Amino acid sequence: MINGLLIVVLILFVVIFWRWPSIQNRLWRSKYKDFALNSQQKDILLRCMPIYKKMTDADREKLERHITWFLNEKRFVGCDGLRLTSAMKLIVAADACVLVLNKPWPLYRNVKEILLYPSAYYAPQSTRDSAGLVSYHNTVRLGESWPGGTLVLSWHDVLEGNRLPSDGHNLVFHEFAHQLDQETGKTTGTPILKSSADYKEWGRVFSRAFTQLKSHVAYSMPHVIHSYGATNEAEFFAVLTETFLEKPAELRRYDPEIYSMLVNYYQFDPIVWH
Repeated sequence: MINGLLIVVLILFVVIFWRWPSIQNRLWRSKYKDFALNSQQKDILLRCMPIYKKMTDADREKLERHITWFLNEKRFVGCDGLRLTSAMKLIVAADACVLVLNKPWPLYRNVKEILLYPSAYYAPQSTRDSAGLVSYHNTVRLGESWPGGTLVLSWHDVLEGNRLPSDGHNLVFHEFAHQLDQETGKTTGTPILKSSADYKEWGRVFSRAFTQLKSHVAYSMPHVIHSYGATNEAEFFAVLTETFLEKPAELRRYDPEIYSMLVNYYQFDPIVWH
């Protein structure tokens, strides 16, 4: 009798473990079915987030559902004396959720908390020279994305990213793109893809575009993607994401192949909004 009960419990455990993502999504849908952004929150987004204003009604509705989930599932912390407001959290959540507009919950499964500083901040950094000598110093930063699930953002630069929606710079897009990259367990510029064929195509197109940007930067040739993207593959993906969302038409003209690859990955075409 006891052995039979243990077998039943074990089977139930295996079934629940195997089906947990589906079960969890049903629980979330039930939990948030009556949650929605109020008119004041929507007004804030209309005034402070140009992409939200340009979206189709269907995309805006999806984004609002994601924002509701994000605000209730992620923790925000004010740093260096910054007093957090609901509007600050709303704008960060909205920008972050654009990248995963057509992705299922959980969004950014590794992200646990977002630290907001009033503006640029100092962060400790260590460097090792060729002789092995380690030196410690502070560097000024606007944001960081930690593999452990913490994001750090300068609130001033979050606002600037939305105030200038077509300059190719958006701190939230940049740092949350790093989080998508880091979901693989590494920071290589390659996020989780659907199939081995997708990985093969990504490697070919991504490597070619990264090499091209480095060459264009080195020889002062015209390029749509910001030169910071030539730093390494991880920064290239983050900067490329900013360009994709803020300068989609220019990116498509500059490199239609990588633009098409990003449309396939993000599952939306931002040109529709522009």
